[in-house]
Amino acid sequence: MDTHEATPVALLEKLTEPGSLELVNAAVFSLDDADCVAVAKAASAGIAQLEAVRFRAIAQLNRHREGARSVTQEVAFELSLVDNHAGAMVAAADALTTRLPRTLNLIDEGKLAGFSAMKVAAATAWLSDENALAADALLEDRLPGRNSDQIRKAASHAADTVDRDGADARTARHREGRRLTLRHGETGVASIEVEDGPVEKVTAAYQRIDREARALRTGGETRTLDQLRADVALDLLLGGTGGTGERAEVFLYMDLDTYLGLNNDPAELAGHGHIPAALARHIATGPNTVLRRIITDPLSGQVLDLGRDRYRPTAGLDEFVRVRDRECRRPGCHRVAQACDLDHAVPWQHGGHTDADDLIAFCRRDHRLKDEPGWTYHLTPGGTLTVTTPTGQSYDSAPPPLHEPRPLTAEEPPPF
Repeated sequence: MDTHEATPVALLEKLTEPGSLELVNAAVFSLDDADCVAVAKAASAGIAQLEAVRFRAIAQLNRHREGARSVTQEVAFELSLVDNHAGAMVAAADALTTRLPRTLNLIDEGKLAGFSAMKVAAATAWLSDENALAADALLEDRLPGRNSDQIRKAASHAADTVDRDGADARTARHREGRRLTLRHGETGVASIEVEDGPVEKVTAAYQRIDREARALRTGGETRTLDQLRADVALDLLLGGTGGTGERAEVFLYMDLDTYLGLNNDPAELAGHGHIPAALARHIATGPNTVLRRIITDPLSGQVLDLGRDRYRPTAGLDEFVRVRDRECRRPGCHRVAQACDLDHAVPWQHGGHTDADDLIAFCRRDHRLKDEPGWTYHLTPGGTLTVTTPTGQSYDSAPPPLHEPRPLTAEEPPPF
């Protein structure tokens, strides 16, 4: 290949051609321990150098779009990242290519991983350009060979050093950024976290939880101290009654045979994903559980109608769309439909209709994304949403069926 005529993308593809790596991969199996460590270190340096290329490409895209907020969503789509990580990557790319040139040079040399460089960008984000350049110079010799937590602390210290007067304002801004986040984990578990809470309150809250947890460690208690702390924290959040006085609506999807214990097909909890049948039955048989009958198309598994026998009446169309969609319909977003806006796929003023064929669930951020230049949305009568990015890449999202599509038997009539 003539490197003078090759495009950057072609050069990168050349580096990762399967044939060029086969011999290296085969040779790894004959290495001794010292050589294994050396090869792993060399590979990490090479990965870092490619990450520098990626940061520059993302920064250039951001400059082309003049910092439009939709750049984060496009990067999330193209690199298969969650939005928070994509946003941090866009911010880091901009900082590294403008305010942190020495840190970027360390990535170019394979001495600093991209993840660690993002810690530097985040810790210095509050500085002026001039002070960021000064912190960058201080850090140049302090970053290689350190892990990401050490780098975060070093970058924070450097930022405070170059702008001591601004450190108080930085602390105030961080405390103003406090928020509560929910993160779904493996099957049947999730985490809730107070991020950037005032340190004195967070410390006091932990001490109270720990004190009450330790008081429960009586002779017959089988739970570990960690389990007790978690249970006490949740109990306190739910009013100190273990949740018995709280009513929270979640969408749990399970078929009748699973509910009756005739099979063990997994169920689905909206926003979380699949859960085992036994856990689904445990949730479904709770004292405050309300069951709903949902009618599906036997061929596709899509929701056709909702039974109206339930504890409280609700707005039919609004609830139907939320039950059908389960989560925000932008591909890759998992905010539950109960917390989403309902939006017209075809704007009402442009001929859209307020019915189930045109309404769709979007979280507030993705609702706003529709109005960004270059983004187009198309919803088919069957419910498939196609999102096209400003660079012409298309991504599809369809309401998940409640059961696997199955063919009609000779005895079954069509649903319509």
